[in-house]
Amino acid sequence: MATKRNDAGLTATLRRIERSAGALATASVARMDETLPWFRELPADQRSWVMVIAQAGVRSLVEWLRDGGGANGSPQEVSDEVFAAAPRALARSISLQHTVALIKVTIDVVEAQVPHLAATGEESLLREAVLRFSREIAFAAARVYARAAESRGAWDARLQALLVDALLRGDSSDVLASRAAALGWTDASPVSVVVGRSPGGEVSAVLQIVYRAARRIGVETIGGVHNDRLVVVLGGAADPAAATGKLLSAFGAGPVVVGPMVASLDEATESARAALAGYRAAPAWPAAPRPVAATDLLPERALAGDPEARRRLRRDVYGTLVRAGGQLLETLDAFFAAGAVLEATARALFVHPNTVRYRLRRIGEVTGLSPFAARDAYALQMALAIGRLDPPPLLRTSPG
Repeated sequence: MATKRNDAGLTATLRRIERSAGALATASVARMDETLPWFRELPADQRSWVMVIAQAGVRSLVEWLRDGGGANGSPQEVSDEVFAAAPRALARSISLQHTVALIKVTIDVVEAQVPHLAATGEESLLREAVLRFSREIAFAAARVYARAAESRGAWDARLQALLVDALLRGDSSDVLASRAAALGWTDASPVSVVVGRSPGGEVSAVLQIVYRAARRIGVETIGGVHNDRLVVVLGGAADPAAATGKLLSAFGAGPVVVGPMVASLDEATESARAALAGYRAAPAWPAAPRPVAATDLLPERALAGDPEARRRLRRDVYGTLVRAGGQLLETLDAFFAAGAVLEATARALFVHPNTVRYRLRRIGEVTGLSPFAARDAYALQMALAIGRLDPPPLLRTSPG
């Protein structure tokens, strides 16, 4: 009964507000132009949409008051339809913080007009109702933006999954570029692909953790979850391994493999394939660091049947040693046969230990792998075996 008496008592006031809706909206937009510098910089079409929303807001105030207006402390939500007149693109141009500022200006204008809008004796009732309405309209705006963000997050997650799929399949650069542009990717160089286990849960939530961490370190990211794997494309990270180390909280347990750097997203398929091959082979190296570079897993990748790893070991290690000459291959074979003992190697070759030491240092210089380091020695042994089973094309007619 209290609500009905309130409605009857505000009948004259409601008619005044309805007649003044256009003038209130115009005055609100004028005040926004005076007090909000960023509003003045909006394009004309967006400013006109704000005028439409302001008019809808005044009409919503009338309907809200007719329905009781939260009188006597009873909660009464404002319908989200007040924002339905605006295109979705406006929500991407005007942030929630700015929307709240626009609502505040409109409410201030309406409050200032209370003495002219309220019928005699209804000023205090209208002022209190406007204050309650301002709270509810702010909540309605928050709901609209939350739904838009949720929808946009789900759509972005699907689009990123498609892009990562195209990347792994090696689709054309045009396909990659168009999908990346839709996500706002600026193709910051260099680019590297990282693969690890997904922590599980909602995909959009998993990717949001990646984005937050990436923003803190100033790199671009595109991500996707494929089965149990989280695939992340890093852009603009001068040291992808160090950057990945700061993103580890986004990954689940297990190895995290960083693919080699490439110049742009167009070439990222190479990095993605290396990272995926490294991820599959990583269990063979239980002591691998986390994250680990895909190039550091060449021996395990070769054992797992990765043709690119075999090619790299055959060409870049075995082939390099053959071309370098200087009895490097013979010395390396003797060193491994002697159990990596320098003096025993020198005796087997009938040379001075310093000569062996020099040759082993030279091997490290030309291949980037030191025979004195256990991990590098393992890669060197693997390269020797692969190179002799399947010599590089230019070496197949060469002795040794």
